[in-house]
Amino acid sequence: MRRLATVQNLDRLTEGPARIRLCDSFFERLRGFMFQRALSAEDGLLLVGEREDRLSSAIHMLFVPFDLAVIWIDGSLEVVDKVLAKAWHLAYVPSRPAKYVLEIHPSRYSAFEIGHKVEIIDA
Repeated sequence: MRRLATVQNLDRLTEGPARIRLCDSFFERLRGFMFQRALSAEDGLLLVGEREDRLSSAIHMLFVPFDLAVIWIDGSLEVVDKVLAKAWHLAYVPSRPAKYVLEIHPSRYSAFEIGHKVEIIDA
């Protein structure tokens, strides 16, 4: 069953919230957007880590045929890093430990800045 959530930036008003699918199992996080053909501006994933660190919140872009805006969020719900991830790139590792990884359409990249606080609301 697909669980949805909203990730709201508390420091900046943004366009309508994206439909974010929660991925909290190892296999959901591993698969991510692999083999998906396209990503709409309204869709995204929130990868929920088992612990807060740099290595377990690293992502890969293998078999992901489109670019992503990737926002790393720590356990206190603060944005700690962000990157425009390129399709098929081997790996991205945040500069600081993170518990959550928000993967969204590249058009939403500027909606989050390092240091912003967010709220995660289960749908």
